[in-house]
Amino acid sequence: MAELIDSGLLRRDLVAELLGRRGNSLVIAGLGSAAWDCAAVKNNPLDFPLWGAMGNAAMIGLGLALARPERRVLVVTGDGDMAMGLGSLATIGSQRPENLALLVLDNERHGETGMQKSHTAGALDLAGVAKSCGFGRVSLVRDEAAWVDSLPLLLEAPGPTAVIAKVRPENLPRILPPRDGVYLKDRFRAALLGEE
Repeated sequence: MAELIDSGLLRRDLVAELLGRRGNSLVIAGLGSAAWDCAAVKNNPLDFPLWGAMGNAAMIGLGLALARPERRVLVVTGDGDMAMGLGSLATIGSQRPENLALLVLDNERHGETGMQKSHTAGALDLAGVAKSCGFGRVSLVRDEAAWVDSLPLLLEAPGPTAVIAKVRPENLPRILPPRDGVYLKDRFRAALLGEE
């Protein structure tokens, strides 16, 4: 069984740095803390935060990456969401989209339901699963130096790429993105296609 994380990495700092360097990348934000982390940076119309779609962030990112191969697609999600959608890693590994990168913020907790230990606090090794599913580049990040080394993987390296960042289990203020799904879809579509 894995030991609980001792990382000093702060999830919102990582997300802010990644999104600050994203350029015109499209971002899918997994439900809960990942969406709140992205909203804390900026309410960007090229971000698509999920509400009530547990386990689907990576698959939505895959669909978008396949539909828009000329654009970088970043999926920012948590360990609980990724554990719920483990099969998506196999599908992504089979499809091998070069423009897709996943950042999994792994605090080894289920933050929305009371900070219970998640599967990654035990035997689940998300980096190992991604490697075995055929991801070309996988990085397990536990400190600042590894994070700095992983940023180019997320932003530029041919994918599929997965960066599993062990972050502090902290209760942060909820900075909520808009909740209206139709609005979010229309806003994202208009920003992506350059429509008014």
